[in-house]
Amino acid sequence: MVHFYIGDGKGKTTAAFGLALRAAGFKKNVYISQFLKGKDAVSGEVEFIRGVKSSISVERFSGQVHPMFLKKGKKFDLKKMKASTFQALLKIEKYIDEGKFDVIVLDEILNSVRGKVCSKAILKRLIKKSKGIEFILTGRTASDDLIKLADYVSCINKVKHPFDKGILARQGIEY
Repeated sequence: MVHFYIGDGKGKTTAAFGLALRAAGFKKNVYISQFLKGKDAVSGEVEFIRGVKSSISVERFSGQVHPMFLKKGKKFDLKKMKASTFQALLKIEKYIDEGKFDVIVLDEILNSVRGKVCSKAILKRLIKKSKGIEFILTGRTASDDLIKLADYVSCINKVKHPFDKGILARQGIEY
């Protein structure tokens, strides 16, 4: 089954990780790939999973830092990000073909498509190949043609957020 968690609200990644934890509780093998978040970026959910013996594998890739997360003075390299995303998707396709995982999460992949970092055609191919796998994709939006391929689409909308008052992301809450 294909799941999409979309919208401008907080909680898409949290929902995907929650599903991953639930699946791992029933001894399912889970793979989570995070895009646009940076290989070395700290986040509570990844730190927790790395500290717990479970059947969940989390992977981030080099060159995947979204421009809004770059430190001052660092240059955004779109070419490197596209190449990294392409290699990651080839690896994920291999996992799908091998049937290695029961659940695969592609966190922020829909934003990668929207930003033209990821090929929509490749993502469609992976979705179509993912039969028998719970395949979870997150991001703010998804095109109608992608949504047609999904079995579940949950939209998480922002009604109010502290960021609107200038409060930046807080460790352990937003990341």
